[in-house]
Amino acid sequence: MSNRDKLHSGELYLSTDEALLREQTGYLDLLYEFNHTRPTEPERRQALLKELLAEFGEGSSIEPPFHGNWGGHHLHLGKGGYVNFNLTVVDDTHIYIGDYAKLGPNVVLASAGHPLSPELRERGYQFNAPICIGRGCWLGAGVIVTPGVTIGGGSVIGAGSLVTRNIP
Repeated sequence: MSNRDKLHSGELYLSTDEALLREQTGYLDLLYEFNHTRPTEPERRQALLKELLAEFGEGSSIEPPFHGNWGGHHLHLGKGGYVNFNLTVVDDTHIYIGDYAKLGPNVVLASAGHPLSPELRERGYQFNAPICIGRGCWLGAGVIVTPGVTIGGGSVIGAGSLVTRNIP
C-alpha cells in the first residue's frame, strides 16, 4: 500500500513522501491566494474556497487568514457555516463540519498524529484520523480538536477547550 493510500486509512505512513509533498504544495499555493484576497473581493474568496475545499456548502464563509496543512483540500464544510479568523486545519485526512456550524477565531482541527515511538517519529511517520463536527455545532474561540474526534450535532464547545474524546 502506498503512502497516498495510507493517508486516509489510519495506518502509519511517511508524510515526507515526495509525491504527497508535490500535491500538497499545489493546494498551499491556492491557500496563499485566498489569504491574500482583499475584503472587497468576496466573490473571489468564495471561488477559491470552492476550488480548495473538498466540499464548500452554500452560504458558508471562512474569514482569512485560514491555515491548512493540505490547504483545506480534505475539509468538508456544510451549508450555512461560518468560520472566524485563523482557523487551522491539519487536514491530512478528512475533516467534516456539518451544516450551520459556527467556529470562533483561532480554532484548531488536527486530524494528524504521530506515533509514540521516538524512532518512528524520527523517521517521519504519522497517522491520520478523521474529525467530524455535527450540524449546528458551535466551537468557541481557541478550541482544539484532536484526531479521530466526533462532536455530535448541536453541541457547544466552550472557548479554550481541548477536545480529545467524542462528544455526544
